[in-house]
Amino acid sequence: MTRAVLSLGSNLGDRLEHLRTAVATLGDAVRVVSGVYETPPWGDADQPAYLNAVLLAEDRTATPRDWLERARVAELAAGRVRDPLRRFGPRTLDVDVIAVWGDDDEPVLSDDPELTLPHPRAHLRAFVLRPWIDIQPYGRLPGHGWLTDLLTSGPPADDVLDLRARPELALESTA
Repeated sequence: MTRAVLSLGSNLGDRLEHLRTAVATLGDAVRVVSGVYETPPWGDADQPAYLNAVLLAEDRTATPRDWLERARVAELAAGRVRDPLRRFGPRTLDVDVIAVWGDDDEPVLSDDPELTLPHPRAHLRAFVLRPWIDIQPYGRLPGHGWLTDLLTSGPPADDVLDLRARPELALESTA
């Protein structure tokens, strides 16, 4: 079995619905989903704000490459069109594979340019770290350390707007 942490982000169209599409597309593999956060764009600042979330998924048959393929299927389901000229440009849905653990609970490491694990910039992104702490308060980013330490010593989190108090913005039913 592998476990994966996936980061979700959307800043075009019905942002919340695009995040929900990702959760629905990933289906039964989803174990827990963070709250929703609104964040300014990263990279290309001339675009709308993002809604972000993180989820933990498990599947005994999935390989790291399968998680990447599932991420791409979720993006397509939300109408994602990749613009090679705007790597950090706006998108209906962005799903990044942040980290994967194998059967032995050891992190999977990969330097494949198509799937680098753990994600090479996750430790720099409050919009990944903050929601991940929701679902794994004592979590660690392989090769980088405790999530809480990374968040307090790394990227500014002041502009990560916590929307968890708004039940209408939940990605999964709490019933």
